[in-house]
Amino acid sequence: MSSEPSRPEALGPILLEVNNIEVVYRDIIQVLRGVSLKVPEGQITALLGPNGAGKTTTLRAISGLLIPEDGEVISGAIRFRGEDIHNRAPENIVLKGIVQVPEGRRVFKHLSVEENLRVGANTRRDSGVKEDLERIYHYFPKLRALKDRLAGYCSGGEQQMLAIGRALLARPRLLLLDEPSLGLAPLLVREIFSIVARINAEEGVTVLVVEQNARVALSVAHYGYIMESGHIALEGTRDHLQENPDVREFYLGVAKSGGRKSFRDVKSYRRRKRFM
Repeated sequence: MSSEPSRPEALGPILLEVNNIEVVYRDIIQVLRGVSLKVPEGQITALLGPNGAGKTTTLRAISGLLIPEDGEVISGAIRFRGEDIHNRAPENIVLKGIVQVPEGRRVFKHLSVEENLRVGANTRRDSGVKEDLERIYHYFPKLRALKDRLAGYCSGGEQQMLAIGRALLARPRLLLLDEPSLGLAPLLVREIFSIVARINAEEGVTVLVVEQNARVALSVAHYGYIMESGHIALEGTRDHLQENPDVREFYLGVAKSGGRKSFRDVKSYRRRKRFM
């Protein structure tokens, strides 16, 4: 097993910093409790954890989508390129270069594939949309073949590609992906994550991906965080997390005794302590 994990700063300048935030819905329900994470520029960062851990809430806090859900960052800070952005309106955050692909794709089913893609360029005022559309078709050739089809008649995998392509047409500095593997066959999941890795490597787009499928997310991520019960339980480089016995046991889903474990149950405090 590797020694102390590298910090995210070692991978490059920090593009996004979430510093000790707490999030409350409807002034009553606390979901996040002191969450801190950093996203290095030009890298893929994975935020992993079980259902209900607070991963999607973290993305919504970053993208401003807490506001429509009656949620609020009540303490801490979120900084993008050194500027505080927490509790800003979502349209303001999009203009700064942060674009989220929501869980469940949410394509416009009554529009064609190409019309859906062009929606992603609504905030742009330049003349490069046509060239960027060709780049999207380069990464997602299936979409070129389907460009005149109504999005509602596309498969789940095709809709996920469409949602990512639509976000890319906004030319994001930071792309937020919320559970891109949800409801998809393993072969399609691997294909989509492979394309995301290519886009990151060739275009330099920074990616923060929320996933329950740790195996596929860590296959492309440079750095990762594991969230449980509204806080960060572990963090480290891809190699460090893949080698960590607690991570391996937890994501296999079965403890040696035969039951499911959470990190709270794992008797390895000394290993965890250096991540906290």
